[in-house]
Parts: sequence; C-alpha cells; structure tokens
Amino acid sequence: MKIQSFTTDLVFDTERIQTKVILETSFSKEIRIALSKGQLMKEHKAPFPIVIHVLQGSINLGSEGEIQEMNAGDLITLDANVPHDLRANENSIIRLTLSKLDTIARVESLI
Repeated sequence: MKIQSFTTDLVFDTERIQTKVILETSFSKEIRIALSKGQLMKEHKAPFPIVIHVLQGSINLGSEGEIQEMNAGDLITLDANVPHDLRANENSIIRLTLSKLDTIARVESLI
C-alpha cells in the first residue's frame, strides 16, 4: 500500500505548466497537472485511453469541435487518439490517469 497526495508540494507557475507523477501502479500512472489561470495545454492526443479528473479549479476541455467546461469533481474519459486541449479558467489541479504503457515524457513534451 502506498499513500500519496495531489496537494503536497503543489506549485502554480505562471510561466510553465507543472507536472508530477504522483503514483505509479502495475496498470496506471497518476499524474498531477497544475495549470495557472489562462494556461493552455495545446491540442494533442494520447496513444491509450486516459481519464482527466479536475481536483480543483475549472478548465475548458476542447475535443472534436466542442468545448466542455469542467469543474472540481468532474472527470471524463477519452479513448486513444482523440485530439483534445485544456485551458485553465482559474488555477486548477488535474489528475491525469495514463496507461502504464504511456510515458510522462510525452505529456511533458506538450508543455
């Protein structure tokens, strides 16, 4: 058993989106993305299905020509290879669940 926190050592950086692997299991990677108000994660896609969970704040998630406002507590699943982008409406903490086969380096390359 391993206990971790999404809020310990949290930093919002207005110059750069902050990412951190919080927990790695036998089947997934749990990543914290800290977006300052107005920051954009440009359009990208993941090679495996993902789960995006807004832990704090509010974001706009753009996908397939639509924009969904997501607030604290909301989560969404996206299938592999679905283009999407994220924009923070306020300082926001995102929990991103990746397949164990995916890499944090791919996520960091989007910033």
